[in-house]
Amino acid sequence: MKVSAPLQVLIPAAVILPLALVLPGLCHGGGWELIGAFAAAALQPSLDPVVLDSLFRGLGITVGVALVGWALSLLLGLVLGLASSRLVWTTLLGGAWPAELLRRLLALPRSIHELIWGLLLLQVLGLQPAVAVLAIVIPYGALVARVISDQLDALPDQPLHALLASGSNGPAALISAIAPPLLPGVISYGGYRLECALRSATLLGVFGLGGLGNELLLTLQSLEFRELWSGLWLLLAVMLGLEGLIRALRQRWGMANRFGRSPAGVGRRGQELLLLLLALVPLLIVIGRSLGIDPAALLQWQALPPMDLSHWREALALPWGRLISNTLGLTLLAACLAVGGAPLLLLLVAPWRIGQLLLRLLWALGRLWPPPLTALLLLFVFKPGIWTAALALGFHNLGILGRLLLEGAESCSDAPEASLLGQGVGPRVALLYGRFSGLARSYLSYGAYRSDVILRETVVVGLMAGTGLGSQLQESLSSFAWDQIALLLVVYAALTLVGEDLSDRARRRLL
Repeated sequence: MKVSAPLQVLIPAAVILPLALVLPGLCHGGGWELIGAFAAAALQPSLDPVVLDSLFRGLGITVGVALVGWALSLLLGLVLGLASSRLVWTTLLGGAWPAELLRRLLALPRSIHELIWGLLLLQVLGLQPAVAVLAIVIPYGALVARVISDQLDALPDQPLHALLASGSNGPAALISAIAPPLLPGVISYGGYRLECALRSATLLGVFGLGGLGNELLLTLQSLEFRELWSGLWLLLAVMLGLEGLIRALRQRWGMANRFGRSPAGVGRRGQELLLLLLALVPLLIVIGRSLGIDPAALLQWQALPPMDLSHWREALALPWGRLISNTLGLTLLAACLAVGGAPLLLLLVAPWRIGQLLLRLLWALGRLWPPPLTALLLLFVFKPGIWTAALALGFHNLGILGRLLLEGAESCSDAPEASLLGQGVGPRVALLYGRFSGLARSYLSYGAYRSDVILRETVVVGLMAGTGLGSQLQESLSSFAWDQIALLLVVYAALTLVGEDLSDRARRRLL
């Protein structure tokens, strides 16, 4: 039986049924008063000048780390993206094998989550601001390189061949042929990565690398919920301001949104972009100095203890089957909650304007609230395990996918929905078959990509909720068992690369 496209977006939400059956058994009920105090504190955040001063300083560090890491990752990704493009190598050398080799090499750094990079670099370089920046630059640079090389290879090559046939040399022809059509997509994706960098910088702070994330963790552990909400509201204001700025730039420069709408030509907007980038250079230098980033300190590596070959047998004896199955199960549950939950919630509140506003606020909180802190909060009332971790990870990604779904729904024509409403159809059915019909495949395609991201993020909640490869990684890091850590990284990278391939196949099939 074939399911219609609008209903396909709701199929993953079926995971709510087993969730409703399992949760009562996981609830220990010891922390409901704390949950109530946490919710009540949202309306009474602390305005203590000392608290606000500490939060603002933490916020400044987080934003600074995010900006520097984002800028360097874009620069690195642009260079590596050009170097791993089949189109570039075929034009310059007549063969694409260097691009294939570099693509495979870049698969490893992007398959490892920035948190793992941060924890590893912390062991090697010690506690310094550059660790958080590098933890963002390494995986983000590889991710940007992949996107840029894919966009380059997807461009029509007729203009390039025409320039080459007219006598232009290879580099000049490449710049003239690929820069104009490539620029809008790069800008759009760059804006998205800036949002991600802000979330990553907050997350790295939760695990001891400084900034607002560290402040949020300390206030939660000490149950100072009013101070916690002061930090959350500050972070929410910054995030919403950033999203509004990126949305305005998209509209001004005719950039594509993440549903793949065709971008308009940028024309003179490219010159504005170059001026903006030039203005960013001195700003980033000032930020780097204020953070205390010293490039020379990156050359001072701390020696790691040698791996004893006698311990490899213990590493191989770890319960790999259980660890891997828990990680994959956590990925599936969190992905279903996020992908299916966003359209289901939007349909439920469709008739109520105030409900839509509250839903937007809920999704905004989900985006900014780091999953490890959500996991800690849930542990007040639920036992640790896969379902608790899935709730924490699903809530965070629900905020991201919910915002994406709203963007897509607002960019779609409202004529089909208005026509259905005119025929007496209810607002929920009109939204489902009027708006969701046109964006169902694009949304599910992005959901497939997000599932790939969720697989990488399982290590984040696994560290807190005690499940999957993340829990074992925490134990191995605590005991400095580098043989176990090496095997865990290999297994984790293999899983994420396989997941990346499956999500790519799913997106190609959907689109």
